[in-house]
Amino acid sequence: MGLNRSDWGLLGGAVLASAAAGVAHFAKLGGDIAPFIVAAVALALLASLVSRSVEALGNWLGSGATGVVQSALGNLPELFVVLFALKKKLYEVATATIVGSILANVLLVLGMAFLFGGIKHGRQKFGGDAARTLSMLLALSVAALLVPSLTAALGSHATRAALHERDLSIVVSVLLLCLFVASLPSSIKRQKNAEETEPSSATAPPDGASPDAEEKQHSWPLGLALAMLAITGVGAAFVSDWFVAALEPAISSLGISQAFAGLVIVAIAGNAVENVVGIQFALKNKADYALSVILQSPLQVALVVAPALVLLSPIVGASFTLVLSPLLIAILIMAVVITVLVVLDGESNWLEGATLIVLYGIIATAFWWG
Repeated sequence: MGLNRSDWGLLGGAVLASAAAGVAHFAKLGGDIAPFIVAAVALALLASLVSRSVEALGNWLGSGATGVVQSALGNLPELFVVLFALKKKLYEVATATIVGSILANVLLVLGMAFLFGGIKHGRQKFGGDAARTLSMLLALSVAALLVPSLTAALGSHATRAALHERDLSIVVSVLLLCLFVASLPSSIKRQKNAEETEPSSATAPPDGASPDAEEKQHSWPLGLALAMLAITGVGAAFVSDWFVAALEPAISSLGISQAFAGLVIVAIAGNAVENVVGIQFALKNKADYALSVILQSPLQVALVVAPALVLLSPIVGASFTLVLSPLLIAILIMAVVITVLVVLDGESNWLEGATLIVLYGIIATAFWWG
């Protein structure tokens, strides 16, 4: 057990990119664009390395606890980025990043999984019950997340409600985190049951091996997993600071809006890259696993990351709320409804994937100017 060739490549790339980002930040090299690009690449690699470390740690904690550990720690880079953005008063970047993290997974990453999996294997089918459970949990979580926004925009006493945006956001955040904690026992049980029935499943690999079994063949020692997670977590904190510092000059130089930067660039760099594994599962014709991996991430954002940001924002001298702009509310509702619709039938094809990707591209373009 230990680092394989892929792990070494990922680690080496993350170290080199992080070092380059540090040099560009402190030496003020590369103008306005290059430091931002280098920091974005470093952040994406560190996000992937954090995810890999969490998976390795989860293998030692047990198959059922792997998803719990992933939920708690897998989004550390994104959390750091938004906190540093709030510290610099980039509120539009922060709110757009939360929405963008959900969009990037349910439209872009899910679309790519459907597209590439469909091109290679044709129509793919996945377990209806698990898919419906995940999609409905996502819909319910996002609905709860939108209550402060809808209250501010549509409430009959909107002016009075605006005075209590922060209080309402705190209440919603605490309740969502309580819901996440309450869901942990059933999540662990569901994952254990899935592993027990896996060999006879219609979606199991031809040799009867499960993804968990494949991972354990390349598992890290416990000490290595803990050390790697600690190092990458600290590294992600530093690179996130450099990334946000380079973000403002890049926005001005490129002529893009803060909303586009948060919705697309920050969200992809800090979150979606780690879910490339979902696309890999689709290419291996493991549609159940692909869907589970991809939909878990936006669910974690709604249940954990956004509430945590509300509660932690005073630490960096900011006051973050869950009140979004009307356009962000609209596209978030649209994306979640579309996700539920494409998942409910229990099958996917390349055309559905292409449509999801095109929709993501249209939404991203609409935010280029703000």
